[in-house]
Amino acid sequence: MQSSGIATDNRKINSNNLFVALKGDHFNGNKFALSALENGAKYAIIDEVEFQIDERFILVENTLDTLQKLANYHRNQLNIIIIGLTGSNGKTTTKELIHAVLSQKYNTKATVGNLNNHIGVPLTLLSFDASTEIGIVEMGANHQKEIEMLCGICQPDFGYITNFGKAHLEGFGGTEGVIKGKSELYEYLSFNKKAAVVNTDDAIQNEKTKNITRITFGLHTSQNFVSISNIETNPMVKIEFDNIVIQSHLIGLYNANNINAAITIGKHFGVSNEKIKFGLENYIPNNNRSQLIEKNSNKIILDAYNANPSSMLAALTNFFQLQEQNKIAILGDMFELGTESSEEHQKLIDFCTHQTDINFYFIGKDFYAHKNINSNMHFNDTFESFKDAFTNQKTENSFLLIKGSRGMSLERTLEIV
Repeated sequence: MQSSGIATDNRKINSNNLFVALKGDHFNGNKFALSALENGAKYAIIDEVEFQIDERFILVENTLDTLQKLANYHRNQLNIIIIGLTGSNGKTTTKELIHAVLSQKYNTKATVGNLNNHIGVPLTLLSFDASTEIGIVEMGANHQKEIEMLCGICQPDFGYITNFGKAHLEGFGGTEGVIKGKSELYEYLSFNKKAAVVNTDDAIQNEKTKNITRITFGLHTSQNFVSISNIETNPMVKIEFDNIVIQSHLIGLYNANNINAAITIGKHFGVSNEKIKFGLENYIPNNNRSQLIEKNSNKIILDAYNANPSSMLAALTNFFQLQEQNKIAILGDMFELGTESSEEHQKLIDFCTHQTDINFYFIGKDFYAHKNINSNMHFNDTFESFKDAFTNQKTENSFLLIKGSRGMSLERTLEIV
């Protein structure tokens, strides 16, 4: 059976697509299978017999399970190298950087956006075709065994874990649970005799990969496959290796290892230093992640795609050391922290307490629960209350950091700066 691609939305059908009728808490794709065929799909995979009308409907026991098995089958039909990556922070940026480097030499495809879950990974694999030489698959998780399952689908030849941070603590069951869950990638690589890309400056990565084939990078260590000789940021990250200087368009020291991983993978696959430099220097973030924006007389670090205690601490640490005047930090609640939410929000407030040269705005009920009685910079209810207060204080010639969880939608601040 041949098709032109996979679709899961009956409104976004290309001619001869294979429509997969997925189900969720608030939708049933089976109901839209006929519409998908009318819109040009060749076949529709369904799992409820009452929607089967003719031979164009393929009835299966479970459409999600079928999608995953189809993706795994497709992966094994292609003569392709798969690089899998996960981690608490920096997955999507690292994926984009690796793609920017490898595409200088190879026909490379990667996860689109953040389609990195039990549905997104199969769809990513099914987007690869016979012309694809290297595929980069981002894998996200918020509970144990999820990375194990995704590895089983995409079967990576190489793997990289960006870091182990305080993300999805509620689902993973705390910090140790995060480490255990993310390390399921290492377990897959070890069992299948595949290779891990390892930052040897990260003690956890270094320890957990001792018995795995490794491609390593690190600062000032000649034993590494790639030795990074210098890292600077003010505010953009600049990195030196092999007497090559890379001036990136990425904000913050926390992005240095994302760049380093891309350099390491590029060199392993024979991309020249000059092309690595070109790929990285021409990558410009445009997805609310570490963007530097200039608007009116202000400069803004927009990092509002997501937030957890680790990424928030990294962003603030970087922001504090920048030599800029009139600094303002606009921080939104961090989600999915479970029982550790209260403590982690308090820690962030405490971390900011002694920065007397920065004006802080804390937005959301979790930050508000730790409001200082003398502070009027905490906003409990909606973005609108912050908007009213912020608009009344004219902001000129300032340097702003905007960071919060995706649900806070703090990119709206750009409309009032």
